Amino acid sequence: MAVFQLDIRPATRITGVAALYHLKKPAASGPRPNVLRVGSSARNITGRGNGLAVKKNAESNNEKPDTCTADELHYVTVSGSEWRLALWRYLPSPKAKPRNHPLLLLSGLGTNAIGFDLSPESSFARSMSNQGFDTWTLEVRGAGLSALVGDHGEGEITEILSKSNKSPSKLSETLVRLSERFLGYFDEGRNSVMACQIRDLSQKLVNIIEGQRSVAPHIFGFPDNFSTALEKLLKQLDLIEKYDWDFDHHLEDDLPAVIGYIRSECRPKDGKLLAIGHSMGGILLYALLSRCCFEGMDPGLASVITLGSSLDYTSSKSSLKLLLPVADPAKAVNVPVIPLGALLSAAHTFASRPPYVLSWLNPQISAPGMMHPELLEKLVLNNFCTVPAKLLLQLTTAFEDGGLRDRSGSFLYKDHLGKTNVPVLAIAGDQDLICPPEAVYETVKVIPKHLVTYRVFGEPSGPHYAHYDLVGGRLAVNQVYPCIINFLNQHDII
Repeated sequence: MAVFQLDIRPATRITGVAALYHLKKPAASGPRPNVLRVGSSARNITGRGNGLAVKKNAESNNEKPDTCTADELHYVTVSGSEWRLALWRYLPSPKAKPRNHPLLLLSGLGTNAIGFDLSPESSFARSMSNQGFDTWTLEVRGAGLSALVGDHGEGEITEILSKSNKSPSKLSETLVRLSERFLGYFDEGRNSVMACQIRDLSQKLVNIIEGQRSVAPHIFGFPDNFSTALEKLLKQLDLIEKYDWDFDHHLEDDLPAVIGYIRSECRPKDGKLLAIGHSMGGILLYALLSRCCFEGMDPGLASVITLGSSLDYTSSKSSLKLLLPVADPAKAVNVPVIPLGALLSAAHTFASRPPYVLSWLNPQISAPGMMHPELLEKLVLNNFCTVPAKLLLQLTTAFEDGGLRDRSGSFLYKDHLGKTNVPVLAIAGDQDLICPPEAVYETVKVIPKHLVTYRVFGEPSGPHYAHYDLVGGRLAVNQVYPCIINFLNQHDII
């Protein structure tokens, strides 16, 4: 696997070995194999993949989790970090014409791969693979099935825990561990009044729940479910200390590692990939082009498509400005994470049911009538993850003069985008409240005119496209996808 990094670092820090865990979907019959692949190379943005040094069978009982609806699930360990990134692979349809480049899909802030594959009838990823593209969806660190090395991804936790047996003693142990974990966030000692009260409450909860098993057997299973929920919460608390990254970590570490891995797997003749990014995924692609222009490097991309993305939101009335009042307080009190998934899941109940007190939330995601209610609910309840405060804080610089900056604050990504030689298709939705058309155009106008194509989907009398409708709206397959496929066809030439 070729692993490369965008900033200049000593050679001793940019050379290493990356372990690649690759879980393949099985044939219709027979068990799913688990293949361990190991490769090594220097981190070089211009280099093509050096291939795989070793390929051997590993444990055969480690199956692809049910949450992954792709044909294959790959894991890429990022050199110099504890994270292994999940890659959902959709194999090209044998009925489609062969393609020259693999296709990389990048999702938005705090989202996983599910948004690109909500159902067989509403699957952006599957639509691209049906056109013959070897399609790969990245889950960046902290999202979906991506996980710490030796750990399980967020999406796997529920499945794994549901298969384990929770005894009363296990429940008691979980509550004690949870209370001790909470105490770690306070300055008071373990023998303080607060500590004693928390321990006492934990034991009372155990007694009450265990009593329910004998008093009310008709709700048998509740203690097990409760313990599972506590285990999941404890897991998230343990991960908080690891949620310590920003936008530049995705840009400089995650994205290059994955591009190098896909290149080594697919071996395109010119060493390039096609790439599509939605929301923050598109911002990452813009930032990659900019950084490579600044450093005189080849980004390794044949073309870029962005959906509802911009490096500069200053000229728009983006609803993301609602995050600005949250940013400074979060920084002031040192809040490590924003539980985006949990917050949206909780809010969805009030947004979709009477008295609809949070009804303004749904249009942030989808315009009225553009998504089936069940798919919208699946998206909200399953697509969003926990976000580090550092990541959110860096993204808020997109609302400052000059647009998004690197973590030092001295590098403005928009300043160097005008030097790119990569063709770009920038797509906006007419009712995208998160990234309005004027925000998309703010970045488009700095790209050389002969290289950029700008499209806004939606009509004054309808239909309308909000932020996610560009990917999974009911009309996107007939209106947006053909535009995307046509652009990919134009630039899938060697």
